[in-house]
Amino acid sequence: MHEVILHNYDASPFAEKVRLIMGYKQLSWRWVDIPRIMPKPDLTALTGGYRKTPVLQIGADVYCDTALIARRLEAEKAMPSLFPEGLEFISSSFALWVDTVVFQHAVALAFQPEAMALRMAKLPAAAQQAFMADRAGLFSGGSSTRLSLAQAQLQWPVMMGRLQEQLSRADGEYLFGPPSIADFSLAHCLWFVKSAAFTAPLVDDYPEVAAWLSRVLGFGHGAHSPMSGEEALAIACASEPAALPDAPALAVQGIAPGQQVSIAATDYGVDPVLGELVYAGSEELVIRREDERAGLLHVHFPRIGFKIEAC
Repeated sequence: MHEVILHNYDASPFAEKVRLIMGYKQLSWRWVDIPRIMPKPDLTALTGGYRKTPVLQIGADVYCDTALIARRLEAEKAMPSLFPEGLEFISSSFALWVDTVVFQHAVALAFQPEAMALRMAKLPAAAQQAFMADRAGLFSGGSSTRLSLAQAQLQWPVMMGRLQEQLSRADGEYLFGPPSIADFSLAHCLWFVKSAAFTAPLVDDYPEVAAWLSRVLGFGHGAHSPMSGEEALAIACASEPAALPDAPALAVQGIAPGQQVSIAATDYGVDPVLGELVYAGSEELVIRREDERAGLLHVHFPRIGFKIEAC
C-alpha cells in the first residue's frame, strides 16, 4: 500500500481541514511542505498546474480540492465516517456552503489590515508584497470575487448567531449529532479567524461556538512525519495509478473518455490542467497526464466547482 501524502503548509486553512480529518480518522501520513506562493515546481509537476493548497497524493494518484480529498480519505478508512448514515446530503451540502460562503467571510476578516500586520510582522517588506501579489493573482479570472471587509463585518454576527443557536440545540456535541464533514469544513474557517489575536474575539465571543471548535481541534492531526518534495515525486514516478473505480461512468456532455481535455476550477485558482479524460464518475473527473519528473499520473478533480472542456 502507498503512503498518504499531503502537500501543504502550516498556515493554510484548507490544509487544516484535511489535517483535522486525518486526526479524526487516526491516519498516519506524510507531510510535504510546499511554498505559500508561486512558483511551486514540485507540486505542479504532480498536478499539471493546479496550485491550490492542499493536494493529496497516494502513489501516482493525485487528488485536488478538499471536498474530493475528504471522500478519498473516507475510502482509505471508512470509520469513523465523515458522512454519517442519514446525514450524507445535509453534511456535504453544508460543507459546500461553508467552503464557498463562510470561507470568503473568513478571508475578508483575516486579511484586514490590522490582522495582516500581526500575521506578517516578521516578514520583510518584499516578502509581504510578494504574498499579497500572489493572492491577488489567485483570485483573478474566476467567478469568485473578494468579499469586502465591511460586508463581512456586517454579516459575520448573523452567521455566528445562527451557529450558536444550532449548537445550543444540537443532539450531541457536533453540528448535526455525530462528527461529520460539516464540522471539519466550518472548523477550518474559524481556526483561520482565530489564528490572529486581533480577530480571535470574532469566535471567542460566542461560547458555544468556541467550545465546539475546541472539540473539533481536539481531534488533532494524526501521526505524521516530514517528506521532501523530491521524495514524493520519486514515489509517484515509481508507482502506477490505481485501477479506476468500478462504478458506472456518467457522461460528460460532448466529451468522451480518451479525449484530451482541460480541467480548471471555476471560482479562483483557475489555472487549467491538461490531460486525457479516463473516467467521469458521479463525484469525480480523472485525467491521465505524464510529467518528466513525476511519471505517469492520474489527477482527480471533483465535478462541483470545476469545468471541463475538450482541447
